[in-house]
Amino acid sequence: MGVAAGGRLQHWHWGARLNPTDLGIWRPSLDRAFAPVGNDDTGLSFNTLLSEFPFSGSGDFHSPAVEVEHADGSAVLNLRYEAHRLMRGKPGLPGLPALYVETESEADTLEIDLLDETGGLRVTLSYTAFAVHDVIARSARVTNLGNQPCRLRRVLSANVDFGERRSWRWLHLSGAWARERHLHETALRPGVQAIESRCGASGHEHNPFFALRAPDAGEEHGEVFGFSLIYSGNFLGLVELDAMDTARAQIGLGTAGFSWQLEPGETFQTPEAALAFSDRGLGEMSRTYHRLYRTRLCRGRYRDRARPVLINNWEATYFDFDETRLIDLARRAKKTGVELFVLDDGWFGHRDDVHSSLGDWWPYPKKLPRGLVGLAEAIAREGMLFGLWLEPEMISPDSELYREHPDWCLHVAGRSRSLVRSQLVLDFSRPEVRDAILQCLIALLRSAPIRYVKWDANRNLTEIASDGRESARQGETLHRHILGLYAVLEKLTSTFPDVLFEGCSGGGGRFDPGLLHYMPQIWTSDNSDAISRLLIQYGTSLVYPFSAMAAHISAVPNHQVERTTPLRTRGLVAQTGAFGLELDLARCTDAELAEIARLVERHRQWQPLLATGNLYRLKSPFADSESAWMLVSDDQTEALVFHAVILAEANTPLMRLRLRGLRPDWQYRQKGSDLIQGGDALMAHGWLLAPGNDFSAEVRHLVRWQHGT
Repeated sequence: MGVAAGGRLQHWHWGARLNPTDLGIWRPSLDRAFAPVGNDDTGLSFNTLLSEFPFSGSGDFHSPAVEVEHADGSAVLNLRYEAHRLMRGKPGLPGLPALYVETESEADTLEIDLLDETGGLRVTLSYTAFAVHDVIARSARVTNLGNQPCRLRRVLSANVDFGERRSWRWLHLSGAWARERHLHETALRPGVQAIESRCGASGHEHNPFFALRAPDAGEEHGEVFGFSLIYSGNFLGLVELDAMDTARAQIGLGTAGFSWQLEPGETFQTPEAALAFSDRGLGEMSRTYHRLYRTRLCRGRYRDRARPVLINNWEATYFDFDETRLIDLARRAKKTGVELFVLDDGWFGHRDDVHSSLGDWWPYPKKLPRGLVGLAEAIAREGMLFGLWLEPEMISPDSELYREHPDWCLHVAGRSRSLVRSQLVLDFSRPEVRDAILQCLIALLRSAPIRYVKWDANRNLTEIASDGRESARQGETLHRHILGLYAVLEKLTSTFPDVLFEGCSGGGGRFDPGLLHYMPQIWTSDNSDAISRLLIQYGTSLVYPFSAMAAHISAVPNHQVERTTPLRTRGLVAQTGAFGLELDLARCTDAELAEIARLVERHRQWQPLLATGNLYRLKSPFADSESAWMLVSDDQTEALVFHAVILAEANTPLMRLRLRGLRPDWQYRQKGSDLIQGGDALMAHGWLLAPGNDFSAEVRHLVRWQHGT
């Protein structure tokens, strides 16, 4: 960055590390036809200047990063450099999830103040550069220095103006319920290409992430720029290509329906964006995000510890269970080596289906006559931990809580209230609602030995308004709701540090970095079919580590797509993530139970590498009828290589699987075999792939071999 004439903060470079030099000579502001020039004798036009944080109303006709409505109704800004500060370490963002450091030596943070003197508005830009991660964490805060309120219409977290013509490729993760985070890629075209959420959550349809890659960049070579927003509500990510093929990339809070009244002296803080650069392709960008999010976004006891292998009763019983059936399921699971039993939906109020009881968080006597304590003690006698499903953000109209507080949901007075899954959304923007739910949850988690919570949210937000909030501030409701959710999660996770929290929202409808700050794993998708999961987990891995992806073995025919796949394939695909079971073991044969026990034991042996290994994607299920990936330990002494066939073909040509990430000068032995090969040969030539059957999978375990070992 540099301060151009007239105090404009100009963008110069983001990418490969450079020696100190004056890059400003390479970034002229050209005189273009119809480009307005200010009357300050600088000769600069905001419409051609590469801006670090562009604003509206003063001649930049592209997408602004900040847009403000002043008390006089105007929306003109002229932000000029005022001051900057450089500090060791990284400050937190009050009330928001964010990256962190454990020692000051891990990062440096730069803050830059920009001032609109006429409007009395200061924008402070924050940049944290990490010592060992090619990431810059960015955010902004806006302070009203004037004596009248103003209204924020748009405040994004990060903007990057790329100054030269490039044939960029735009990548993002999009889909729908049960097919989340599929990889999509297109060439940039003139105009705006955008992804956004308007559903009140980060959403099933788009993930708060996108990347730009050079046309020659691939999985392990070439330049890639990643944009990831640490937030769980509405978001906006866009790239705008102008008439001169200059690309502007932005990410931040969603603008649809957003407004924020900023009183004199008040400050608004944006969420944080993590911007990652790689000159070694998408693979290195992914590994950068994985290391960063696993170690400096996730927190708590389970950040670095092995997660227990669990069984969830949902697809085994749905709502049809009692204590006896649950204990029988737990007893069978224990014989396979499972460590944690999770009781899913239907245990509370008088809930026999989706039509009642959300908000009434006490045991249903018909199903649990001895309550949660009785069940948890019975599970403990089987030698297992006990976990529980909750949906604390929601309320059923048929509930005691709703009958007592019908105004506690998001709603617009005088208008009907939309139902999804027969439920409404509690208004977490209101302190009294948050406090009541918190007190209830704290009492619940203290009432029994609960060591795991699956936190679900099974609908999007509609009628986003808050009872009693003045009309001028209703545009703040959604963001205040998300801040309220974060406040609840912060209190609960700090009060119960030994509880493993798992996020869920109709599967993967809120799989975002914001939630990972409080919950180290998220239910990746309600679709647990192994073949569907190949695509879902591959796309998710572009940003998120395998340790964050909850993945279970479920029954066949699969309950979502009716596909029948081999148990081995289901197990190997699920082992990649936070591993568990979700099927009725009473319906399994002895041979199937023995195979599940082998998978559980092998997962336990491999868990350190599965959780912390460096990921190399070898074959994409979006490009081929197969998928392959490998995990390599930091010291490169060990690797797990997975390969799956989706649809087999007859009489196919010979195919090789070339590995990556190994030491070329070391020898590797394949466990369970006498085969020893050099790392160089494994990466240059790889293995010949034997013809597979439909839906087949295999895994190979490599360890460094030395003479005498």
